[in-house]
Amino acid sequence: MVETQDNAEISFDSLPLDPRGPRGNAWGRFGPSDELGTLNLLTPEVIVEAAKEIQTGVRISLDWPLSMPSYPSFNRNPFKQEMILRTPNCVYDDVLTFNSQGSTQWDGFRHYANQKSRQFYNGHTTEDIESSDVIGIHAMAEHGGITGRGILLDYADWAASNSVSVSALESEAITLEHLKQVVKDYRLEFKKGDILFIRSGFTAAYNQLNEQQRKDMPNRSSPDFNGVEATEGMLRWLWDHQFAAVGGDAPSFERAPIRGSHADPDFNLHEWVLAGWGTPIGEMFDLEKLSSHCKATGRYSFFLSSMPLKVIGGVASPPNAFAIF
Repeated sequence: MVETQDNAEISFDSLPLDPRGPRGNAWGRFGPSDELGTLNLLTPEVIVEAAKEIQTGVRISLDWPLSMPSYPSFNRNPFKQEMILRTPNCVYDDVLTFNSQGSTQWDGFRHYANQKSRQFYNGHTTEDIESSDVIGIHAMAEHGGITGRGILLDYADWAASNSVSVSALESEAITLEHLKQVVKDYRLEFKKGDILFIRSGFTAAYNQLNEQQRKDMPNRSSPDFNGVEATEGMLRWLWDHQFAAVGGDAPSFERAPIRGSHADPDFNLHEWVLAGWGTPIGEMFDLEKLSSHCKATGRYSFFLSSMPLKVIGGVASPPNAFAIF
């Protein structure tokens, strides 16, 4: 990983770092050829400290099955599994076909560009991406995955305890004010390089749907899901805490649809966080068992082990993630 200055000294107001790039970018922060973005914050020292979270050996998977949701939104094809009996021997293979954006995923830096400039992290263009394997998801796997101290903001549980109405299958914003209150009420403390997870209640709500409701969902006139508000305040808060990666159980992390009359086009989170800062975004993580364990033990921080697929030039990947306590 790249040796760099103490990035805590880089204020939000000093962005953009590269004047040739779009508003808010941190291009060049870790060098002109960097492919890891804020995963550079996961230094050996940070990993050693994060390992102190392992106290009981309890392990909780954070991946939703690849076949969920059974009817994906955003015009994506569903997961397919083909079982093959290798006769005359009694041997099976299986062939899996899936969109890496279809279920639990880490968005890599080839996924979402600044839409106005059509530039990806560190200024890469579609021409760069289509002619080389630059900023592919394999770089994250090659350098040890997304591994460090995870911390859960259980917004859905907090909302239920405070009579705050939550509808994960509607376009509602999880406000910065509410997230700050979750941090205060649960007595959470962040460390530089933490991996943030926000539980909105999406997978729990989806699991309650019947077959017809699941079929109908991707055919709605708008892909409405709740998620964090896309505002300057939210971006300042994320930047000030210097997270290595951010994610949640919602399909878009930020409120969906991510564009529309409710969204400020100047503060699209995918553009700022993913393309601008090089911070991986995780979506549709299964946080239900994690939520139950955190609530039962009163511990909301844990060691996260997540190894993306080593697909050269990959856009995104299932996380293969575990929380370890």
